[in-house]
Amino acid sequence: MFKSSELLEKINRHIAEMSWERQPQGLYAPVAYVLSLGGKRLRPLLMLMAYNLYKEDVERIFNQATGIEVYHNYTLLHDDLMDKADRRRGKPTVHKVWGENTAILSGDAMLVLAYQLMEKDCPADYLQQILEEFSRTALEICEGQQYDMDFETRLDVREEEYLEMIRLKTSVLLAAALKMGAMLGGASDEDAACLYDFGMNLGVAFQLKDDWLDVYGDPAVFGKNIGGDILCNKKTYLLIQALEQADEEQHRQLCHWLEAVSYEPDEKIAAVKQLYTAIGVDRLCTQKIAEYTDRAEQSLEQVSLPASRKEELKALMKSLMNRTL
Repeated sequence: MFKSSELLEKINRHIAEMSWERQPQGLYAPVAYVLSLGGKRLRPLLMLMAYNLYKEDVERIFNQATGIEVYHNYTLLHDDLMDKADRRRGKPTVHKVWGENTAILSGDAMLVLAYQLMEKDCPADYLQQILEEFSRTALEICEGQQYDMDFETRLDVREEEYLEMIRLKTSVLLAAALKMGAMLGGASDEDAACLYDFGMNLGVAFQLKDDWLDVYGDPAVFGKNIGGDILCNKKTYLLIQALEQADEEQHRQLCHWLEAVSYEPDEKIAAVKQLYTAIGVDRLCTQKIAEYTDRAEQSLEQVSLPASRKEELKALMKSLMNRTL
């Protein structure tokens, strides 16, 4: 078996060597740009790791692994446009460099390219299953994004609604990457389902960790300023729990900052962070992260392979949950 670092190096090299020489370049240059920004490559890595549980010839599914990364970056491109974000991974976003119309069109092209890659050289016995899984997942991600947008205008978002939103927006793609990798590797339906559940629970824990880091991360390590979610009143697990758990005075102060139009950003971040800590939502968030991490570990244990073959996935899970950025 390969180590996760070896698989990551392989897929990074494969993506870097891909050519986007089709015309017009005005459409494809943004595609190459987005993919050149790097990132964790978590989704293609999980697909390769799941495949590698059963087979060694991981290069057989490089097209599918690349396809899921192209798709993920397509969602980021459109997310940046909807959020009016200026930067992604330290670089200007596509709509800032090429304009909004090009960002929409290049994103659409990336969706088509992702499907082409998912289909390319896919074993005929698995093609229909792979495309059905990919299509279902892509639609669920759209549903999650719409829920996220709906939450922007609500102060009554419940915990279960938020967890369902991040399941759809974040977790299903991690889960599908693992399931498709397992399917292509010849896993049993039961193993593929367990790996899907592993990815689902891992994805929820991963997003909750992001919520926590945005408030409690170290800016020097995190790579960006903390408090971005606080400044845009984003409905995170922390805010939802704070609104639910706060006493009358704490609730009044939270609503003051949520409704404030003019303020010093650092002052708002500090005040809301202080409220979060006083209410205890930092502790509630870490408890929920641990809960979903435990669920992920239990799902992985149910995969009918020797524990030694699952060690790399287990180690990756732990590194994601212990990360500081």
